[in-house]
Amino acid sequence: MTRDIVCFSHLRWDFVYQRPQHVLSRCQRRMNVHFWEEPVFSDAIQPELRIAEQDSGIMVLTPVLPRGAGAEEAVHLQRELLNDYLGARISGSVIGWYYTPMALQFSAHWEPDVTVYDCMDELSAFLGAPRELLNWESELFRRAHVVFTGGASLHAAKRRQHPNVHCFPSSVDKQHFAAARVAQSEPADQRDIPHPRIGFFGVLDERFDTSLIREVSRSHPEWNFVFIGPVAKIGEDELPRASNIHYLGRKGYAELPGYLSGWDVATLPFAQNQATRFISPTKTPEYLAAGRKVVSTPIDDVISPYGQLGLVEIAGNAAEFSAAIARCLSSRDEDWLERVDGFLGQMSWDKTVDGMLAQIERCALGSVAPAHERVRLESRERA
Repeated sequence: MTRDIVCFSHLRWDFVYQRPQHVLSRCQRRMNVHFWEEPVFSDAIQPELRIAEQDSGIMVLTPVLPRGAGAEEAVHLQRELLNDYLGARISGSVIGWYYTPMALQFSAHWEPDVTVYDCMDELSAFLGAPRELLNWESELFRRAHVVFTGGASLHAAKRRQHPNVHCFPSSVDKQHFAAARVAQSEPADQRDIPHPRIGFFGVLDERFDTSLIREVSRSHPEWNFVFIGPVAKIGEDELPRASNIHYLGRKGYAELPGYLSGWDVATLPFAQNQATRFISPTKTPEYLAAGRKVVSTPIDDVISPYGQLGLVEIAGNAAEFSAAIARCLSSRDEDWLERVDGFLGQMSWDKTVDGMLAQIERCALGSVAPAHERVRLESRERA
């Protein structure tokens, strides 16, 4: 019997290659994956569902709605587009895979065979989060057969909200990033930036500690700071600017090792705020796989295990961050890379996906009921 995954995501497939892309690309090798993005708006009168098949076979689905559609109409139109797509394309058993609880607004009437909530971030803490998000998350917890979390701190918070929560920290494609350990042809926009180069790749948003970078770059004009990634939810004018700060924009996943190979130190300059309380940065093991020394602000899921194992430097303020970078630049710790490889040897996205699918299979076989069914059955047993 064919099994399909219909995934609802707040992140666009081609935005930044991260957890959803790693996980679902591997799922596609075993079943059909349909990736539903948030809508875009156009001047067209009639709504449509834009369907783009990726090289992997994943179908990326983008609702295109009339520009003047209000919130309620947008929900109604997406529900109709979803119904049409499910009726035309989906047969056999199906998994509903949610990265965003907000998708229940237009999909709550649908009952997949297994409902998965892959909670990769505490979305309610992000800038601009909808006020009703927590209510929809409670409903998703009620419906879900299984919940995955993207890190240990998020797991500690969510396991109190659902009886079947499993921690699957973001992993790493070691072979992909290990290419950065040998010299590569320099990308044109990085070639003329002097060393030492202190780098970061990722989304530049409210989690990016602009004050930290401003202070460290000012106190060390001899260092050059390279930032790769799109700017989101903050203004370009909020970014620190100096002659030794270089913003190279968004790059494709395949390009990242080429940039990393030319960095002297990689960084995780995250602000200490609500948006970073539960994050588990995928780039931590990616930097390490590239053979780069790493300096991070005190993020719980970086402190444990990476900081505690001495694989990543942890620094709580600008002075400490600067001192940690200086140590990394001068370090000759010969067994560090051996310890990194020993730790990363326990990780792979293939292993992560195998574990996820094993939990889903338990649910599909009837071993695990959704949370609201458990409550009903437990109440009947007590009676």
